[in-house]
Amino acid sequence: MNYKAIFGIALAAGLLAGCASEESEQAALQAQAKISKDQAQQTALAKVPNGTVKEGELEKEKGKVVWSFDVTTPASKDITEVNVDAITGDVVSVEKETAENEAKEATGKKDKN
Repeated sequence: MNYKAIFGIALAAGLLAGCASEESEQAALQAQAKISKDQAQQTALAKVPNGTVKEGELEKEKGKVVWSFDVTTPASKDITEVNVDAITGDVVSVEKETAENEAKEATGKKDKN
């Protein structure tokens, strides 16, 4: 077996292990969440008039399990990130992000733990 084949197999195994790890992390977060994604999304949209959810995910941020939503509005290219506590349903934070900063974050997800 040549080195390219061995490297390819090792790379594929690593990617599969990473996916399984992310799935188990998501399952653990889902088990802790008391607020559904739909409930949290309605709470987030109440904070951004005329907003539309671009993306939403369950994550751990600053030690809390939160539903994080990126909300767009027709009048702006900026994104409003709204985090809703997945246990209490309270809004944890509302932050404006420029489209440029959002693109940078998407390519190099910052560590929020």
